[in-house]
Amino acid sequence: MPATPLAQPPATASRSRSAAPRRLMTAAAATLIVAAAMPVTLAHAAPSASVSPTTVAPGGRVALNVEGCGTKAARVTSTAFNEVRLTPGNLEATNLFGAATVFSNASPGAHRVTFECGGPGGQSVTVSLQVTPGAARGGTGGSIGSMSTTQIAVGGTLAAAALVGGVWVLRRRAAA
Repeated sequence: MPATPLAQPPATASRSRSAAPRRLMTAAAATLIVAAAMPVTLAHAAPSASVSPTTVAPGGRVALNVEGCGTKAARVTSTAFNEVRLTPGNLEATNLFGAATVFSNASPGAHRVTFECGGPGGQSVTVSLQVTPGAARGGTGGSIGSMSTTQIAVGGTLAAAALVGGVWVLRRRAAA
């Protein structure tokens, strides 16, 4: 068999292989130019804050949360409660949180709640907290204070009758 010379790749294939890295470098350079032209403010968007619940009675507790501060500390001020320092909720400090107790003598109506990232002079955002008229009832909700002796006796008698009936049913099943 006669030896055939090895086929040489066509000249056009060699040119297209060397053009691919140049096209890739051009695209990368264009991407870098566009990224450099973008405004820096996109990286540091305004923080967002929330108070939960948004409506509370005097003496109630609210949860405070702010995201997007870019700092590991924030403070919250309001006429409804004392100043609160927020702590990071994760390692990146993208979420800062805390809690506050509304003053027991807080006036009903809307109260401004101002979140300041990094403390005074930092980025700030303000939300509203609605304080409802009336005091928050805690503990047993006042249910014991309004019960009469007769109501307590009737309730106790019903509970005892239920207990005796339950024992009677269980003993009867065991005997059968």
